[in-house]
Amino acid sequence: MPDSIKMIQILLNLLLKKWLLMKNSNSFSILIWANKAKSDVNGMMPLYARVTVMGKRAEISLKKKVNPAKWDAKTGFMKGSGNEVRTVNNHIHQVSEEIFRIYSELQKNSDYISAEEIKNKFTDGPTERRTLLAVFDEHNNDVESLVGKDYVKATLTKYKTIRSKVAEFISSKYGRNDVYLDQLEFGFITGFEKHLKIKSGIDHNTTMSYIKRLKRIMTIAVNNHWISINPFSAFKCTTQKVVREELTEDEVKRLEEKTFSVKRLEEVRDCFLFSCYTGYAFIDASKLTEDNIVKGKDNEIWIRTNRTKTEIAANVPLLPQAIQIINKYKDHEDCIYSGKILPMKSNQKMNAYLKEIADLCAIDKNLTTHMARHTFATTITLGNGVPIESVSKMLGHTKITTTQIYARVKEQKVSKDMKDLRLKLNNNSILLSSE
Repeated sequence: MPDSIKMIQILLNLLLKKWLLMKNSNSFSILIWANKAKSDVNGMMPLYARVTVMGKRAEISLKKKVNPAKWDAKTGFMKGSGNEVRTVNNHIHQVSEEIFRIYSELQKNSDYISAEEIKNKFTDGPTERRTLLAVFDEHNNDVESLVGKDYVKATLTKYKTIRSKVAEFISSKYGRNDVYLDQLEFGFITGFEKHLKIKSGIDHNTTMSYIKRLKRIMTIAVNNHWISINPFSAFKCTTQKVVREELTEDEVKRLEEKTFSVKRLEEVRDCFLFSCYTGYAFIDASKLTEDNIVKGKDNEIWIRTNRTKTEIAANVPLLPQAIQIINKYKDHEDCIYSGKILPMKSNQKMNAYLKEIADLCAIDKNLTTHMARHTFATTITLGNGVPIESVSKMLGHTKITTTQIYARVKEQKVSKDMKDLRLKLNNNSILLSSE
């Protein structure tokens, strides 16, 4: 039989099988294509078989290259005659036959079929299907082993929190304990976003930070070839501008002058004011001991420490108000027992008591431990002319742009200074006119 007739029979046979596949299942297809983008120096294009199952693809290299002039993209075969054409076209036929056989076998023996599974069976690749939470656990265990070296404990806590939120979503949405990586689709991440915002009541920016870390887990899966593509890669994380509240000078003064009949409220107020005058976040202030208090080269009292969140130095020269608070609790039984310089409660309790304190001081703001840090950055320092570079250094920021979110206080100060100047000039003009 002439080679040309034999090739026509092979082509017709393959086209018939493709038609039967389309008739029996519109969820499976094979496309033989030449990747022009990966052409070699001679212009030869590598061949791939694109397997698609339920809209998800997997690419299989055929380990063959073709001359673009001889490639027929419509049929998925080389055109023309000769030994090279016969060899390549026979190989394409054999690959297509084998992929079809694997698909048919999976249809009979498996409850779940994926393009990735077909590729793995064809290439004798890994058959173990990884699950999302298992990859999360593996990642979190790696992070935990590197806490104190490459990571801080706060990073591990965040990943554990996100893992629990993902598990909660999987249980709520799918009624399962876990989900296979190759079953994940774009709808998973959009559903997770809604779950965090609606069911968990989490704000937009925190939701985006959770999703960023979930995408990192998926990137790990892709890099380890557990899945071929990241189904979440098209999801764009956005941030919304947040107006950060701080206390005014008058509100700080009101707090300082308030007398409390309840001891715990007085202690919480003092711990809050300490952060207002040092800029330390709750977690950092709660860890301070006498070892952190040193005399600097300028003969002033300093606190030297690193931020828990970033391990970046956050050294602050102490203002008289902060020193006074430290001295006040030097002999406090909780401080003696714990070795800390302040009788700090838990962050949850502190925030609950601060709401009570705000009511008693007629402060119509959501008083939280973190507002003290904002107050230090704005009212206490920038508002009194301390350069933003110095404030950034004391806050332990790695970028000056992070500190610039507080820079609006400078505009407020300019406005106040100009108002004072107008008043002064106005008074002078009145005096001149009276003369």
